[in-house]
Amino acid sequence: MSIHRLKDHWREQRMFLGRVVAAAIVVTLLAGLLMYRLVDLQVVHFEHFSRLSQGNRVRLEPVPPVRGLLFDRAGRALAENRPVYQLELIPEQVKDLEQTLADLQALGLVRAEDLPRIQGQIRSQRRFEPTVLRARLSDEEAGRFAVHRPRFPGVDIQARLARQYPLGPAAAHAIGYVGAVSEADLQRLEGANYAGTAQTGKIGAERAWEDLLHGTTGFRQLLVNAQGRTLQELERNDAVPGRNVYLTLDLELQALAEAQLGERRGSVVALDPRNGQVLALASMPAFDPNLFSMGLSSARYRELQEDRDQPLFNRALRGQYPPGSTIKPMLGLAGLHYGVTVPQDTVYCPGWFSLPNHSHRYRDWKREGHGTVDLEQSVAQSCDVYFYRLAVTLGIDRMHDFLALFGLGAPTGIDIPGELDGLLPSRDWKRTAFRRPQDQVWFPGETVITGIGQGYMLATPLQLAHATAILANRGRGFVPTLLAGVENPVTGQLEPAASRPLPALALDPAQVEEAIDSMVAVVHGERGTARAIGLDSPWTIAGKTGTAQVVGIAQGEEYDEETTDERHRPHALFIAFAPAENPRIAIAVLVENGASGSAAAAPVARALIDNWLAREAD
Repeated sequence: MSIHRLKDHWREQRMFLGRVVAAAIVVTLLAGLLMYRLVDLQVVHFEHFSRLSQGNRVRLEPVPPVRGLLFDRAGRALAENRPVYQLELIPEQVKDLEQTLADLQALGLVRAEDLPRIQGQIRSQRRFEPTVLRARLSDEEAGRFAVHRPRFPGVDIQARLARQYPLGPAAAHAIGYVGAVSEADLQRLEGANYAGTAQTGKIGAERAWEDLLHGTTGFRQLLVNAQGRTLQELERNDAVPGRNVYLTLDLELQALAEAQLGERRGSVVALDPRNGQVLALASMPAFDPNLFSMGLSSARYRELQEDRDQPLFNRALRGQYPPGSTIKPMLGLAGLHYGVTVPQDTVYCPGWFSLPNHSHRYRDWKREGHGTVDLEQSVAQSCDVYFYRLAVTLGIDRMHDFLALFGLGAPTGIDIPGELDGLLPSRDWKRTAFRRPQDQVWFPGETVITGIGQGYMLATPLQLAHATAILANRGRGFVPTLLAGVENPVTGQLEPAASRPLPALALDPAQVEEAIDSMVAVVHGERGTARAIGLDSPWTIAGKTGTAQVVGIAQGEEYDEETTDERHRPHALFIAFAPAENPRIAIAVLVENGASGSAAAAPVARALIDNWLAREAD
């Protein structure tokens, strides 16, 4: 067989061409896949991968805003900012977070009680955002960290502005304080706007106007190296500072109210009846809000909480006390309003009162009685028997409805948080509270003691001041406010806050004047219970003393102040406004366990009235 017959050239050629075509197809497919991937990376997903690339060398850092300041009505500083050293951590730059926190704790730079707050904040924000470990470091602590800084990548000291209260405890319950941002705070706040922010308002004005005071967080893009060190600032969007807030408080009047209370537990609230502005809101004892802005230890906080004098308790808004005889002018006005009495009607007071067919005696504070009294003298001398009878005549339903017109038993609506309701008893309230059957809901004896502001009735000092202001303004009231105005950050002009008027009460002007005249007789009458403060007054003061029992006194027993434990003595109260004919200030004073409204509370009101009206006259 010939060798040429064993070789098939055509077949080999076809096989070669097939292999070339297959290789070309494979090369084409691979080239197409490569081109597709290039287009996908560089065109379709360019923005996405560009951002990922930037993240390797560019860090976005928040720029916290400067918190706005708080001033009183005259522009005196109540809350300022001062530079401090702040210890911060950036989670994405820390390899072992738990060990880092443990090492910082060992150096005394992080407190054990702060760890839950720190860990919660780290979980709630993005890993490139700084977390505040300590809001304020002392110079010694800053130096200690500087020595050990190489051990803590991702942890550094930053110069920040921190809250400072130059007046210390003065007006602490009204101003409030700032504290570390908690997980609960982050749920109510806009998280992105609090990046890099260590503190937020907790109570008082700091909490009420947090949105105005905080401002808007900015950011800056930083070029950093592999170790996280800043090489260059690429872009900056400046933060918008918070707005300055002016309060209606008068610092001089506030300081006087607190000085008048001194070491005693109590509260003073002063309002301008013409617009509802709060001139003074004192609750004593107080606390230093700087303790909270600096970072209060749990041990110190527990000590404040367990103090039996309760310095953290805002007595002005949250203290609920029997109003005692301070409601008598309003109750007398209720008698006139419903037509169950006239100013000239008289009642004989033998020193006690009994319901028909009952032997129980409801005693008057004056054992021998007041004799025959009319409306004016019953208020001036604070005759209990007159108001026992009037309460029974009116009945609990009309008493409730009329006193509610003056804001008792409900929040006043003041623009700082924390206010409690007080309690204005009624049949409906008792039916719900005690789940009593219809025929056992309310008893006549409960009506009797409600007539002198005892029993179930409770009111806060703010409510008493608010009710006094409505009466002083002849039935025209305003929602109490602490906001005087907000400073425009662009123009620097103060934008005043508008007052919030309440619907005017439908009262007979002549009857209102009868009630006011009876309060004037309390201070300026010959037998008025507060005549001691009216003897040399250059203005006409309308007032009413009150005493609220803390513990009951059994039938046949007598109250002996000297043998009674100090904390079991009655609370002393006094409400007042002046000048009576054209009121410019309305006041409620409460002195816990002060025993006598005329001796303990009335002089405080007189001091504030003198101070305010004398300065207004200048």
